[in-house]
Amino acid sequence: MLFNLLPHLVNGLTLGLLFALIALGFMLILGLMEQINLAHGSLFALGAYFAFVIATPRLPWPELNQAWATVPLGWRYTAALLLAPVLVAPVGLVIERLMRRTYGRDPLYGLLLTFGIALVLEDAIRTVWGTRDYSLPVPRDISGGFFLLDLIWSRYRFWAAAFAIAAMAVVWVVVERTRFGAMVKAGAHDSEMVQAMGVDIRKLRAGVFALGTMLAALAGVIMAPVWGIRPHMGVDAVVPAFVIIVLGGVGSFWGAVLAGLMVGMVVGLSGAYASEWSLLSMYLLLILVVTFRARGLFGKKSLLEA
Repeated sequence: MLFNLLPHLVNGLTLGLLFALIALGFMLILGLMEQINLAHGSLFALGAYFAFVIATPRLPWPELNQAWATVPLGWRYTAALLLAPVLVAPVGLVIERLMRRTYGRDPLYGLLLTFGIALVLEDAIRTVWGTRDYSLPVPRDISGGFFLLDLIWSRYRFWAAAFAIAAMAVVWVVVERTRFGAMVKAGAHDSEMVQAMGVDIRKLRAGVFALGTMLAALAGVIMAPVWGIRPHMGVDAVVPAFVIIVLGGVGSFWGAVLAGLMVGMVVGLSGAYASEWSLLSMYLLLILVVTFRARGLFGKKSLLEA
């Protein structure tokens, strides 16, 4: 019985780590800046599309495109992994600039603004790339499958899960062990006190938003080979990200990680035995947890509750 469950348990675990990676950027902006960014999914999608342009290659300059096509796929994929988040970051900074008028006001203003921005970005994606689906090629070393315990396992899923763990470790170090992270947490708690200490709160918020944007784009690059690339993939990302943040507790790093694993496990297991319950299962899990703990697993009082 356990052997039969093993593939589904492993699939749920890897899926949970990927969900947690998607939620990382959302957690930073919502948890540390007290801002609801519904454009997170669109930034996720932009990361996937930019990676596709770099890795395929489909650059807008014919001569450069031909030269870049001769470069091995492994180098092109690595370039996509590194450059796509950097290219999406300016889009996040523009969004943050637009959101400044909503700071200190009812969170509903920021929610409506970013919802509108998400619609604009999704339409822009359709205008530039059309409505067809694309796939992001991956290097041979991390593609295909391998045999273990008489079962075939996806090599890429294991690589993606390991990358997600590494990314979460880096974010934890930045937030918990650096001066920047300390300023960000202090600014979320009492921005006036941080300003009185000589910190430019606008630059600090812009830095947090840029980091959250880059994490969203990075998650888009990692998930593109798993989900495929399509205009509405942002919705597929922002919904579980929001569920994970609420389930784990707003502002809790480890709450987001644990919630991501829980969501991945219930989605993976329910999808294996009752596929029609796959997406519904994470909402049922959310209802079950918030019924007994309204602020999530590790949530504390937030300015969003004021």
